[in-house]
Amino acid sequence: MGRRIGRAGLPHAHFRTRFTMMFKCTNCGRTQPLSYTGYRCPTCTGLLGLNEPPALDPARVEASAPGIWRYRHTFGLPAEAPTITLGEGNTPLIPLELDGRTVHLKHEGLNPTGAFKDRGMAVVFSWLRHLGIAEAIEDSSGNAGASFAGYAACAGVKARVFVPATAAGAKRKQIEAYGAELVAIDGPRSKAAEAALAAADAGAVYASHVFNPLGLLGNATCAYEIVAQLGRAPEAVILPVGHGTLLLGLSLGFQALEKAGVIPAAPQLIGVQAMACAPLWAVAKYGRQGLDWVTEGETIAEGIRVVRPQRGDAVLAAITSSGGGLYAIDDDRIRSSHAELARRGLLVEWTSAAIWPVLAETPGDVVAVLTGHGLKT
Repeated sequence: MGRRIGRAGLPHAHFRTRFTMMFKCTNCGRTQPLSYTGYRCPTCTGLLGLNEPPALDPARVEASAPGIWRYRHTFGLPAEAPTITLGEGNTPLIPLELDGRTVHLKHEGLNPTGAFKDRGMAVVFSWLRHLGIAEAIEDSSGNAGASFAGYAACAGVKARVFVPATAAGAKRKQIEAYGAELVAIDGPRSKAAEAALAAADAGAVYASHVFNPLGLLGNATCAYEIVAQLGRAPEAVILPVGHGTLLLGLSLGFQALEKAGVIPAAPQLIGVQAMACAPLWAVAKYGRQGLDWVTEGETIAEGIRVVRPQRGDAVLAAITSSGGGLYAIDDDRIRSSHAELARRGLLVEWTSAAIWPVLAETPGDVVAVLTGHGLKT
């Protein structure tokens, strides 16, 4: 018997206008209107995707709009949906000399709440406000929860955030500072997710950065910005991967750019995981049997400590189709990489530092994404 969908799964009563996109189940293919506020397919409990990818029209990019909102036409929101923004997007692309070549670092830690999650949250909260949703929940190891709380405050939505009790103190304080209710759950990251799912099944609106695919459209703007700032598509993009929502957003964005004729081909996507918890790397290296030894081990890179990525198959498919790959980095190398980045003037959180060894080993025209700011840890 499938997972029960709570009251939040019903189309919202105040829905008045037509969205240009629909939710589409990644399992059975059934569609739901974007007024649907459940987190899974109401028929088979499959994960929700979108019925169409974002369509980028360079002629419709609004250069005068703030940050990600210059790409609003790709979000599928009706014209009357409010623009919920704290100034997310338009983060710097920093050139860096490395072993005699120039690489570039996209500093997503300079988003308003200090992480890339702000891109997706801005779109999700514009959707929530348009539907008249007054309360919503999220679960997170820290960054997504802080972003959720910040954008909830901006949108006037009451927020409840489930986090592991071991989450970084700075991130927990940030969540509470925005006025959200913080619910600390004992145990690993997965226990916080289970608590949020239980609340969602009881009727709460679960505006999860993992389950709600609208956030991927906000994340896709990172790809648009990289190409606009660099003046071309790089050969490869390297980034930390937990659930992989940024990688999926980048994949959508680069595909949209390619389809629009802005770039000739999408770059390779290279994901980096912490060796202590690297399920995607294990599958890529050893096949499905690699999951037999994967554990939710302790790691300083808490942002990618995800033992069961909900969209893992999609992440692996995106990496494979791009010609990219996956790496697993141990904590000792993450620590030394963190120090090396700091000596270059870049204070990032531990999770972001995991990209440095891979960046050094990847030849060519490369962009690496720094996903979170070091002041959070």
